[in-house]
Amino acid sequence: MSNEIKTIVGLSRNQMSWRAAQDIADCSYVNLGIGIPEKIANYVPEGRTVIYHTENGILNFGPSPEKGQENPELINAGKRAVTLLPGASFFHQADSFAMMRGGHIDMCFLGALQVSYAGDLANWSTGEPGAIPAVGGAMDLVAGVKRVLVLTDHTTRDGSPKLVRDCTYPLTGRGVVERIYTTYGVFDTSREGFLVREIAPGVTPELLEKCTDAPLVFSADLTVIDPPGHL
Repeated sequence: MSNEIKTIVGLSRNQMSWRAAQDIADCSYVNLGIGIPEKIANYVPEGRTVIYHTENGILNFGPSPEKGQENPELINAGKRAVTLLPGASFFHQADSFAMMRGGHIDMCFLGALQVSYAGDLANWSTGEPGAIPAVGGAMDLVAGVKRVLVLTDHTTRDGSPKLVRDCTYPLTGRGVVERIYTTYGVFDTSREGFLVREIAPGVTPELLEKCTDAPLVFSADLTVIDPPGHL
């Protein structure tokens, strides 16, 4: 990869999370994956109600507590301390996974190692000898949640594309991803290629083509993302 591709442009992870949060409908049941997706909860538009679900058995948890107020019994699947909102409930982990597999969760946001334009997702292992698998509940989520969306850097640290024609890592699910939010824009999966819906400030079509190992289809109403300046 050239130095041009490694140049830092586009959205920060906070801005990426803000953009994803705008697509959460009011009164949705949402599961947030570990890592970048956890930030989404900080940016849901005011006035929208979101009921968060976590694999380890909590529904309707709230933001992280103030430092020093953490309760070690109240954590999400990523082992981060959470608070509870009115109406919150606890249940067995088996019931939690039944919610995921049974189609009762509206949306989940996951991280990714690779995503193909057909919607295939690889996010639990590189398949390399000695690699530590970290599937968690991802396979159950992609099998049962109504909408699967991904947040990820557009490339790896060495500049390799994460949006690809075909995943070379072990799959989490085939044809499951609907939309991807990256540092460079918003992309929908399709049979023809990644449909570019929005691009980040400073990103050009030429840069996207160099950083994506798959066909790109640019939307007729392509827009530039305008994130809040403070993020």
